[in-house]
Amino acid sequence: MSLTANWSYPTAVRFGAGRISEIADACAAAGISKPLLITDRGLADMDITTRTLDFLEAAGLGRAIFADVDPNPNEKNAEAGVKAFNDGGHDGVVAFGGGSGLDLGKLVAFLAGQTRPLWDFEDIGDWWTRADSDAIAPIVAVPTTAGTGSEVGRASVITNSETEEKKIIFHPKFLPSVVICDPELTVGMPKFITAGTGLDAFAHCVEAFCSPHYHPMSQGMALEGMRLVKEYLPRAYADGTDIEARAHMMSAAAMGATAFQKGLGAIHALSHPIGAIYHTHHGTTNAVCMPAVLQFNKPAAEGVLTQAANYLGIEGGFDGFCAYVDALNDSMGIPKTLKGLGIENPDIDRIVQGALKDPSTGGNPVEMTQDNTRELLLKIV
Repeated sequence: MSLTANWSYPTAVRFGAGRISEIADACAAAGISKPLLITDRGLADMDITTRTLDFLEAAGLGRAIFADVDPNPNEKNAEAGVKAFNDGGHDGVVAFGGGSGLDLGKLVAFLAGQTRPLWDFEDIGDWWTRADSDAIAPIVAVPTTAGTGSEVGRASVITNSETEEKKIIFHPKFLPSVVICDPELTVGMPKFITAGTGLDAFAHCVEAFCSPHYHPMSQGMALEGMRLVKEYLPRAYADGTDIEARAHMMSAAAMGATAFQKGLGAIHALSHPIGAIYHTHHGTTNAVCMPAVLQFNKPAAEGVLTQAANYLGIEGGFDGFCAYVDALNDSMGIPKTLKGLGIENPDIDRIVQGALKDPSTGGNPVEMTQDNTRELLLKIV
């Protein structure tokens, strides 16, 4: 079976090994003639980034890069990125990297032509309608990890550095015009990033599948996304050069992010404030939270996770599914507690308050309250 394809859902996706060579053509398809490549500091000088810039420069599209992006990007990064975009006279963004580079890149393309401040566009009610849609620059997205799925998302997660809260900024036109999913770009990921990002994709699928909202299309994608992670994440973790495993994990990441239009839940509600306050890796934090959240949701999710276990070939129904998750985490060195992430004496009250304010709470199958969220958090400290 060939692992090369062109898809048009949820946007135009060019999928396959080596397709980063099409970056200039992708920019042309998006209507971009002077792109600004936005990525994080860690990727700025890596070969995959310089090679992408080479392709752009050779096609006469310039060689502009902005890499002042933190692991949990914030409004200061956004302000600096917008300045670089406008000062350089750019007409579009190549968002390049993991979740941080992709989220910040999409946000810069969105904000560069707006007159209102960033936080006016938080994902609350219809606040997104405040934006001037015609002023949003086109985006080409190039993921270099297989986790967040931000390349097919309509939002960015941005940390407010003053309040240390993660906020979701939403607009339908955050969805990139063209995506290049080239699994060769993920070959160099270290094991702990392969694990954390892969388990992030798994968390997206699990939470979407358990969400009580109605969205059968998301349900199907979430289930198959879980299968791809189960089959191929251990292979990608064991051998980073396994291009078949890397490709299927890229698909799983995009499927998870598409599926969670149905909703997320307590895993993300907890990991967002934890990451904002303590700057932990998002996917790894999700993985730490997952076992306790599965047990927390058992009264409402036992049936659907038994269905998932049956599809995945896991014996033992709900309990078997939970045992599988525990074993998967253990096989990749995921800590069992926040202490294992380097968090000593976490501010329980602050995390609980942040979790209850997070939009992800609305998709959890068990209602999250002050008392039960605190009890849940205490199981992972």
